[in-house]
Amino acid sequence: MPSGEDRRSLPLFAAIWRWHFYAGIFFTPFLVMLAVTGGIYLFKPQIESVLYKDLFFVSEGKKLETPSQQIDRVKSSFPDAEIIRYKLPLEANRTSEVGLVTAEGESRTLFVNPYNGKVVGQLKDDQRLMDQIEQLHGELMAGTIGDRLVELAACWAMILLITGAYLWWPRHRKGIFGTFLPRLKQGKRAFWRDLHAVPAFWLSLFIAFLILTGLPWSGFWGEQLQKIGTATQTGYPASLWGGDKPESTIPAKDVADVPWAAEQQPVPRSKATLASPLSIDQVVNIADSRGIHPGYNVTFPEGAKGVYTVSVFPDKSVDEATMHIDQYSGKVLGDYRFRDYGPLAKIIATGITLHKGTHYGLPNQIAGLLVCLGIVGIAITGIVMWWKRKPSGNRLGAPPLPKNFRMVKGVGILVAVLGILFPLAGCSLLLVLLLDRLVIRKIPRMKQWLG
Repeated sequence: MPSGEDRRSLPLFAAIWRWHFYAGIFFTPFLVMLAVTGGIYLFKPQIESVLYKDLFFVSEGKKLETPSQQIDRVKSSFPDAEIIRYKLPLEANRTSEVGLVTAEGESRTLFVNPYNGKVVGQLKDDQRLMDQIEQLHGELMAGTIGDRLVELAACWAMILLITGAYLWWPRHRKGIFGTFLPRLKQGKRAFWRDLHAVPAFWLSLFIAFLILTGLPWSGFWGEQLQKIGTATQTGYPASLWGGDKPESTIPAKDVADVPWAAEQQPVPRSKATLASPLSIDQVVNIADSRGIHPGYNVTFPEGAKGVYTVSVFPDKSVDEATMHIDQYSGKVLGDYRFRDYGPLAKIIATGITLHKGTHYGLPNQIAGLLVCLGIVGIAITGIVMWWKRKPSGNRLGAPPLPKNFRMVKGVGILVAVLGILFPLAGCSLLLVLLLDRLVIRKIPRMKQWLG
């Protein structure tokens, strides 16, 4: 017979099980999508090297053409296009990249042989496979609404981990089977339960790591985190300029593709003079003299007061850089490296490279893939568990909510903390509670269907 403490914990167990069930039912499709697309995106370098082999690679020559010579070749083919970006070859056998916007408004990347200036091919930026995978992974290809849905799913995934850990916790079982290893000979119900719970336990910290390192890229949560970093000076430092602090309120992410830590950094402005703007060759010489990591992008100035922005996304966060250069004088107005990041920005930047699988190369990619496969496996076993226990007829089969259940103080505090840490999840939780009390409980048929 259960002890008094066990009897008191049974309603709590049932209530948490019910919330875990509903969260799993509604968010499992999103989590599987995130795991599949994330697992594919981990291997972006290898996949693109195969898909775009003829565009990415060239035979190594004896002498490189200058960037301006390469861009002139592009202009001859697209005389009405606006050149917006130039990327130097990452290695001796790689092509240069020239980004442009055509007269029709299409964004394209042209791949140029740096040894003879020949344009070997082009891609429309919105048709690159891995970019489409990234958009699906980050925003469901649905803009802001998709971004919020993905963020909501990620936040609820954290709640699934926490509630799942509570349900997994061994209360009466002794030994390692059913807790750390699955039971294989105690019936199908125990078998599927353990195939769901045991791998989830072993992978829980890794899944939490993927969630927390992915959230900084989300539109709402990530933006609030950047504001906190700026306000506490744990993101980018307030004074990191080669001259006066910029008056501009335009964030760097609006003018160029820059690392996360520099996205909200205000962009300085060039001081307009009668002098002609610098050539791309001069900008490249400045970046090289400053030791910018190979493979960097140079984004061209926008307007008379715009600046050249040099940025690089290397495999390791310690090599990140964002630099702004006056388009007339060549003065470096801002030079922002990993060493200049605040502690929060350093943690986020390193977490992102680990999340993307680049920080430690192939072992990092394989580890990330195993976690993604684990998420898919946990989702499948959860669906099987539900299907096997689902009652016949038009009932969802949710665990019943205990009668006269009262949320204990500790759980109430935990819910409040989670609502503060993950605002979208907190808002959705309040919405569901209101629907449950004001709508579902007053409609017998819906109440019966939901269980």
